[in-house]
Amino acid sequence: MLRRLFPVPASRLDAARTWLQLGARTPRRAREASSVLLVRDAPDGVRAWLGLRGPESPLGMISFAGGSCSVDDDAQLPWFGPTPAKWAAVLGMNDHMLARRHVLAAIRELFEETGVLLAGPDPLSLIEDNQGEDWMRARQALASAEFTFAEFLQRRGWGVRTDLLRPVGHWISPDYELRRFDTYYFAAAAPAGQEVSPLKGKDRWGRWVSAKEDGARPESEALGDEIGLPDTVGQPLAELATPATQVMLEKLRRTRGCVAYLSSKRHIQAFQPELVEVEDNLLLDVTTVDAAEGSAVARGR
Repeated sequence: MLRRLFPVPASRLDAARTWLQLGARTPRRAREASSVLLVRDAPDGVRAWLGLRGPESPLGMISFAGGSCSVDDDAQLPWFGPTPAKWAAVLGMNDHMLARRHVLAAIRELFEETGVLLAGPDPLSLIEDNQGEDWMRARQALASAEFTFAEFLQRRGWGVRTDLLRPVGHWISPDYELRRFDTYYFAAAAPAGQEVSPLKGKDRWGRWVSAKEDGARPESEALGDEIGLPDTVGQPLAELATPATQVMLEKLRRTRGCVAYLSSKRHIQAFQPELVEVEDNLLLDVTTVDAAEGSAVARGR
């Protein structure tokens, strides 16, 4: 186990100070959420798709695809892969419906934000072409709730390929946050034949980022400058990404490749950054597992 200290983003300092000054209180309820690390191999190491979110997002301004679960994620639809009961066991929960909701939300959010659709007509098939304006319009309509994800799939006779997801983490937002997520993180390999792109009109930036490039390091301002917004220019990744995103990028940096990363055995446990004050500085204290998942030095847990 490794104790880590992360800076509290400048935009959150007032809320953090107020939380400490007012003493023990009941934190706001954390909404159920799911996020997906979409990964692929490249000559410069494993790359992950990162996108831009709003400044108040509990997932951070720069993050993997994801968002909150919806009541529509409980809808019935063709389901391929592990049963909800098996997913509940893997995720470390007793509620089968809650596990099902997180898995479906992960697949839905991945499609909305990147265009990648983990679905097909049967347990062995996956759609191979997600290109064209019709696909983008469908993603925009889904994001604006013109129809549900279940309705979108049912019209085409497709079911979700839950077997293509791997659970990789569980993180809960700090208590002082005004918007909080209880997020299960999943990983998936980018499917052959499917293109990845940001959602028009919502995500203004998104690209494949090598976990080994300078921009993926906490101290680097490269991604913030590349995005070019007033809230991002001159800001290091540590200000723009949550501890969860930073930790997962570090693990990807040390992995041997996508297959090794996705096949690594994990015990899913909840991590929640705790607000602490060290020498008049407000920091987020997290104890993580010091293992490079999918690397030669990773150890079982």
